[in-house]
Amino acid sequence: QVQLVESGGGLVQAGGSLRLSCTASGNFFRINAMRWYHQTPGQQRKLVATITSGGSTNYADSVKGRFTISRDNAKNTVYLQMNSLKPADTAVYYCNVEIRRYSWGDESTYWGQGTQVTVSS
Repeated sequence: QVQLVESGGGLVQAGGSLRLSCTASGNFFRINAMRWYHQTPGQQRKLVATITSGGSTNYADSVKGRFTISRDNAKNTVYLQMNSLKPADTAVYYCNVEIRRYSWGDESTYWGQGTQVTVSS
């Protein structure tokens, strides 16, 4: 069984910062790519940032220069440092992790429970 637990959301004023964390636990062989998505009411989840197993990163245009994704492989954790937050960043943020359960076989994708980020103007 694999579980992802997120933390770090909350209420912040525009221009402020938050750091989200997502930790994977359970029995598995390896974690590959790790991602953060966000979702607003009535909208589909949108990809915010990706970090590969090798540490390469990619960002949505709307967050480039403000958000930083990182990972600590020893802790099975991915982070999203969010700076210069805007009201438009208000959403539920979900982590998404590709995990290979065994040394053989395919990867599966797991989602965190979501954490609310609210940015006031």
